Amino acid sequence: MSKLASKNKMVSSKEELSSFFKNGMTLMFGGFMGVGTPEKLVSAIMDSGVEDLTLIGNDTAFTETGVGPLILNRRVEKVIASHIGTNPETGKQMIAGDMDVELVPQGTLAERVRAGGAGLGGVLTPTGVGTVVEEGKEKILIDEREYLLEKPLRADVAIIKANKVDKSGNLVFHRSARNFNPLIALAADVVIVEAEEVVEVGEIDPDHVVTPGILVDKIFV
Repeated sequence: MSKLASKNKMVSSKEELSSFFKNGMTLMFGGFMGVGTPEKLVSAIMDSGVEDLTLIGNDTAFTETGVGPLILNRRVEKVIASHIGTNPETGKQMIAGDMDVELVPQGTLAERVRAGGAGLGGVLTPTGVGTVVEEGKEKILIDEREYLLEKPLRADVAIIKANKVDKSGNLVFHRSARNFNPLIALAADVVIVEAEEVVEVGEIDPDHVVTPGILVDKIFV
């Protein structure tokens, strides 16, 4: 079984990944200001030439880090994120009308992704009621309190970064680089992980596994 998993999941070149990247696809990415973002996979997406992407993640990092190069090179049509302040290019393109940006409170963003991964129809939250966040959204009154119905988020592809990966795709993350990575692994049709270290099946203590290999489609080393 381990040999089969290795054969099916291990990828050693960017060219092997190119079939997963399509114009207009929705891409989820892990990371918090670039920490935990798989930058080699971002480079592979850049090299594939795809454009008109929708990005879903916590933020757009900085101009040269994280998913910043995709923004800088104008490969992105829309961003769904909790903030964009660290990357001035994102704000520049948004103000110019060259890119659509949907700002989502961070907790709401996490719950929308979680709902997408769990197959739920959405989540109810009071966050944003009475602000611009509620524009265009359904409001529901429960026990005399108003909630916004926030719809689930899913992606065609999720790119994540792990510290240690076995050949079946079981993942361990390094401290704060864990952030959104385990969450988005649940909410995409295809999950591709960038591995810092690959070990044999059985070398990771099962109690240390955060994301199980059944969720991982490809391991890029």
